[in-house]
Amino acid sequence: MQNVLKCIVSGIALLLLAGCAAGLVGAARNGDVAALQKLLDAGADINESGLSGNCNGPALAHAAYYCHPEAVRYLVKRGADIEAVGAMMGGNRPLHLAAGSDCVEAVQILLDGGADLHARAMRGSALSVAAIEGNIKTVKYLITRGADVDDAVTTLQKRGEKKALALLEKYAQPALAAGSRGKAPAAKPIRSDIDAVPAFTAAPRPDDYAVVIGVERYQGLPPSDFSKNDAVVFSRYLQALGYPARNIELVTDDKATKSAIEKALEAWLVNHAKKGSRIIVYFSGHGAPEPATGEAYLVPYDGDPNYLPQTGYPLKRLYEQLANLPSREMIVVLDSCFSGMGGRSVLAKGARPLVMTAPTMTLPTNAVVLTASEAGQISTSSPDKGHGVFTYYFLKALKDGRKNIAEIYETIKPQVQDEARRLNVRQNPTISPAAEALQGRFAF
Repeated sequence: MQNVLKCIVSGIALLLLAGCAAGLVGAARNGDVAALQKLLDAGADINESGLSGNCNGPALAHAAYYCHPEAVRYLVKRGADIEAVGAMMGGNRPLHLAAGSDCVEAVQILLDGGADLHARAMRGSALSVAAIEGNIKTVKYLITRGADVDDAVTTLQKRGEKKALALLEKYAQPALAAGSRGKAPAAKPIRSDIDAVPAFTAAPRPDDYAVVIGVERYQGLPPSDFSKNDAVVFSRYLQALGYPARNIELVTDDKATKSAIEKALEAWLVNHAKKGSRIIVYFSGHGAPEPATGEAYLVPYDGDPNYLPQTGYPLKRLYEQLANLPSREMIVVLDSCFSGMGGRSVLAKGARPLVMTAPTMTLPTNAVVLTASEAGQISTSSPDKGHGVFTYYFLKALKDGRKNIAEIYETIKPQVQDEARRLNVRQNPTISPAAEALQGRFAF
């Protein structure tokens, strides 16, 4: 009887596994996009795990592991969890699996979709996995995308992966010179001079508040390079200038959903702002124009440029919220753009880049807005500095002792223009009201 029961249980298990393989997981393993679409449209759970071959995880994991880039692209577009970890898979995410299979196109799709380049699994980062597997193409590509070579070296040294270390040494020189000789790799240098926050002589500001938002990795959009770093360092400068940490609402990446941004601006800030408060709102990330109206939107982590009225946060709404606050002064700093021409801007599918045509918002008399670029221009970032060009020079001006917003603007405008020109981009920061009307007001 026991043997009969074992046979029945084994038979049921085999049927279940076969069912998984024949379903969404099987379609992903085979790279069958049409089958994926049919199953998802019929209500299949896109993130449900299943076993197929050597891979145990959701459909996206199988598509990555078996190197089916179009299936990966489709599943990312349909909202698959890009960081899902399969059962008994050593902590591997889809990016690790694609890197281990030398599937460069899938790696690119996952990174562009917001996958964490530095996420670690049992064998380390995606770069470590690619090196261990001897996947030269993927190693080279991940290095160009900014993978942490020093971290990979440390992992490979601990694991005794001599061949993998040699491969990294070949394609990442001279960064690995110390590590590949068996020495501990040097500490990662500060990426930019502004990342070392100065010790300002500043009085405490217990009644001043800030909402700081940085969205670099988006749910289904290309990244806005360095936007998270922009926001994190910006918040540190505010603390150095006397803002208590509890008075700064810092929201980044997957925490910066539309609902979270609404909560920060329309609940947290409203509940804290006082009559004598100075308020700062900072945003670094994608902006987008609504093609039908020309209205400008901030794009949250879960925003979709095809459905901006439902998923974006309109600038008009931001200014209306600020107008209702009792605060003494309000500063809005936007390292974003709204043309849809690229850089820190996205556009609805099928729409053309445009200059905003919606009427200019009337700002409260106690508010000033400093933006990274003019309408119709791109707000860009600097790989060398690890920041948006605008944010870098804004923080540098603060570090150099500029405190008044008009003085900051007049200092950074030519600097941003020159740096952007070196990057083959036109970018002119703007301020409203005009700088000459702001002298002596709006100090950091």
